[in-house]
Amino acid sequence: MARDTSPIVKQSRREGYALHPKAHKIMARKSGIPGQHAHGRQGKPSLYLTQLREKQKVRRTYGLLEKQFARLMNEASRKEGLAGENLLQLLERRIDNAVYRAGFATSRRAARQLVGHGHFLLNGRRVDIPSIRLKAGDVIEVRPKSTKSGYFTQINDVIGNSTQGPLSWMKTDAKKLTITVTGNPKREEAEVDINEQLIVEYYSR
Repeated sequence: MARDTSPIVKQSRREGYALHPKAHKIMARKSGIPGQHAHGRQGKPSLYLTQLREKQKVRRTYGLLEKQFARLMNEASRKEGLAGENLLQLLERRIDNAVYRAGFATSRRAARQLVGHGHFLLNGRRVDIPSIRLKAGDVIEVRPKSTKSGYFTQINDVIGNSTQGPLSWMKTDAKKLTITVTGNPKREEAEVDINEQLIVEYYSR
């Protein structure tokens, strides 16, 4: 299962956007892009560079590789409606993102690891593929065996440290450790600091 293992804080500094909760504190101390000659490379960005950086920011926020992201953008463009909003909806409906949004993990990377290690059931079947796409009516639950692990016995602390709020498209039961998908994500429920139109323009070149 391919994944990007480069340091998330370094990625965050490159994009000028905190891609992980722990990046906020470090970025407050270290501003600007990383690298020995970073300051010499800074200047007014071109439109292409602005589009590229927005694409990279969103791709890294959701933890996708380039080919995965390009395929998703292609699918979003073929669907009815606005391509940019379709893209964000597809990203939000990933099972690893749902685990993160439900507060069962403090970051998408952590959620991806939990799913990849097989800690969840989807409609009663064990799953270990973070990119699985959810639909209305799907039920995610922690495997009975996993509920006895140290992580899930302290899940209330994890949920308490989560910055995620209630969402219209899912219901979370912290006691039963279940997530029920009730609909589709709305645009305003995705990351607010995203300009999806720049991504559409990047792939329309």
